[in-house]
Amino acid sequence: MSSVSILDADLDAFFASVEQRDDARLRGRPVIVGPGVVLAASYEARAFGVRSAMGAARARRLCPDAVVVPARFAAYVEASRAVFAIFDRTAPVVERLSIDEAFLDVRGLEHIGGTAPQIARRLRAEVRSEVGLPISVGVASTKHLAKVASSAAKPDGLLVIEAGRELAFLHPLPVARLWGVGPSTERRLREHGIATVGQLAGLPETTVMAILGRAAGSRLHAIAHNRDPRRVRAERRRRSFGAQSAMRSRRDDPAALDAVAAALVDRATRRMRAAGRTGRTVVLRLRFGDFTRATRSRTLPHPTAATRPILLTLRALLAAERDMIARRGITLVGVTVANLEPDTASRQLELPLDGRPPALLDAALDAVRDRFGTAALQRAALLPAGERSAPWLFPGEPDDPAGDRAAAPWRPFGPDRSLPANTTDAS
Repeated sequence: MSSVSILDADLDAFFASVEQRDDARLRGRPVIVGPGVVLAASYEARAFGVRSAMGAARARRLCPDAVVVPARFAAYVEASRAVFAIFDRTAPVVERLSIDEAFLDVRGLEHIGGTAPQIARRLRAEVRSEVGLPISVGVASTKHLAKVASSAAKPDGLLVIEAGRELAFLHPLPVARLWGVGPSTERRLREHGIATVGQLAGLPETTVMAILGRAAGSRLHAIAHNRDPRRVRAERRRRSFGAQSAMRSRRDDPAALDAVAAALVDRATRRMRAAGRTGRTVVLRLRFGDFTRATRSRTLPHPTAATRPILLTLRALLAAERDMIARRGITLVGVTVANLEPDTASRQLELPLDGRPPALLDAALDAVRDRFGTAALQRAALLPAGERSAPWLFPGEPDDPAGDRAAAPWRPFGPDRSLPANTTDAS
């Protein structure tokens, strides 16, 4: 892309900012959201070293004067919707990254809405005046650079990387500022004397690939040169949402099958809610040990994107096939939700604004996974048996003798995912 037309808009300390917006007593004070683990920290708390995903005891030691408040996921979902409504009226193409961040493509709006920097300034002002939240925006020629720019603009700032100035901005930065470079990758690069983006860009691609692996090395070498051909893409209107998982042939382990089914429904319904769709028809797809297949479906009386009714329906479909599974074994299970409708008034009855626990649970899970990744929360049934009753320890806490090496059941950034291996999305 040769023109500056991509915005990365990212709300600042989102959960904590909502709390400060809604309670004047919290403004200007260090705020921590989450009594057990830090879900969000205000910038006042971050100044003391408090970070998201940190154990609460450590956070309190770092910032004894912090005000700790419980999470209010209903308020965060409502605020997110209000902000995304502004995004949608600002740009024709909006790509959601999480509950509090999105890419916007404003290409072609020069004669209608002004230049990209002008649109970004107006966007920030509207989010502040209409929703009452601070937001940082990066404007650049590529998605990756816009993301880096919005991070550099925080808190509550705007940074425009003009065309032709991209590498002058990018190359002096530490490699950790590149999107996707975590502590492990940064450490490996530093072991080879690579501390800045410019040093990374100065190496042959084959050298970077030898250090990081073919795929990761090629990608990082490209973005170090600001080569990022990806366009901003809105969620396409789908006819169904689904997920599937390959399994070892199981004949007599209904608990394991139920755990997989629950994980599949978790994933499918989360994607439905993110896309603003509801569905009426639940489809079960099975592949047996003898390679035969079966498809079963049931249509609900009302469209929904809630996890519970879809999971209950899938369980009923599985129960009807229990004898067949016992005889033949099963090597693949999939769930699809079809007969989709827009998420309108029918879903409003299910949202956390009505205060019902199942809706609150869906909203809470979505918000935490959006913020910290899919691995942040997973069903107890998917944990190894020895961890299901283990204490909820946080690395580095006083009761955690293994310190940073602990393998606690709660893994915010670990390799585990809420779906078993060999699980894929299905449309």
